[in-house]
Amino acid sequence: MALMHETTLVPSKYELLAAWLPTQPWFHGDATKLERVGAYRLDDPAGEVGLEGHLFTAGDDTVYHVPLSYRGAPLEEAVEGGDAFLVGVMQHGVLGKRWASDAMGDPVFRAVIAEVMVHGGHEAAEFAQDAAGNVVERAVHTRIQGSGSSRDAVPDLADASVVDLGESSRAENGTAMLVLHRVAAPGREPGDAYALRVSWPGQSDPVVLATLLP
Repeated sequence: MALMHETTLVPSKYELLAAWLPTQPWFHGDATKLERVGAYRLDDPAGEVGLEGHLFTAGDDTVYHVPLSYRGAPLEEAVEGGDAFLVGVMQHGVLGKRWASDAMGDPVFRAVIAEVMVHGGHEAAEFAQDAAGNVVERAVHTRIQGSGSSRDAVPDLADASVVDLGESSRAENGTAMLVLHRVAAPGREPGDAYALRVSWPGQSDPVVLATLLP
């Protein structure tokens, strides 16, 4: 379950992305024209790290994919070299200061997304909490689905190194390889790998967002 607070966020997530995206080798759009296509949430079992995948366009029809992790302290404090994945710092009206990072550099994201892919999981249910503490479930319009089954073992990617290759980012540690596609393009096939597929309003045919080879 993903719980969202109805409160202020300064700067906004898209303001952070607009400043960060031009520094990324796989981004070729106009960062001043970001338009949301959809988003999905994942659950951190420990309840400490927020995990959210963003889908958006940037001046043309290309749909970009950027997962972010949100922590109450810099990622660098948990992972050596974590500062290289920092997208920016936000002030959350309820949770206070939040460090947003490219989630491929966050071992919590890699663990959760690998489990979703291997065990055939899906996005987290979303709930919103207002200032009075009332909680209501929100409709989910962006769907993700893993291709595996619950019988399979999930590889450990905690110590993986991350590199950008073309329009993808790859996390690898010698025993498993997670490839995250930064462009959500129809027609991509996962081969023998586990796959994460996504659909959103206007894209009912699921698109491969990531693959995992154990």
